[in-house]
Amino acid sequence: MNEAIRTIIESRVSSNYFDANQVITDTAIEELVRLATRAPSAYNFQNWKFIAVRSFAAKSRLAAAAFGQQKIRDAAVSFIICGTLKAYEQLPAALAPAVDAGLLPRAVAESWARAARDAHAGNPQLQRDEAFRSGSLAAMVLMLAAEGMGLTSCPMSGFDPEAVSREFGLSPGEVPVMLVAVGHASSGKFSQKPRRAVRDVLSYK
Repeated sequence: MNEAIRTIIESRVSSNYFDANQVITDTAIEELVRLATRAPSAYNFQNWKFIAVRSFAAKSRLAAAAFGQQKIRDAAVSFIICGTLKAYEQLPAALAPAVDAGLLPRAVAESWARAARDAHAGNPQLQRDEAFRSGSLAAMVLMLAAEGMGLTSCPMSGFDPEAVSREFGLSPGEVPVMLVAVGHASSGKFSQKPRRAVRDVLSYK
């Protein structure tokens, strides 16, 4: 296994305390999102959206929608990671670059689009499940990317989704999946908490 990847996975922690005086550049924010979009998604839906919350006013609004969590105010940026519903409608456009680059045969892309439409149209629960799967995978990649850039992060599910949607103008087809605070730790690096033994979580059939 690549040791750099192993180290990133084993050293990542969820930080509750950030140095409020440290900032992250636009370039770094854009690179985090670029890498997050390398996450997998069904049919290559890419059914996600990222909102980078970093101004004082926007942080205050997000913190209020997240039950006053101070880490949102202190972190350099907090991402609202959204999953998009009805992803099958934009799948042909999402696949077009791969077709144009010769990476995906047009007939295959068209078959994926038909299969996605047949499975997802009229099935709002599946659309929502897929939005959460894709958003969660993208969030995990973003956190690992942050670790690789010398930053720390914290995923958060403690927020009012209706308030987040209202305050940040999400459309009915955009679902806030989680928040991820990113920045510099306010103190020394903490160790990752011990995990359950592999024998407790793995079975063979």
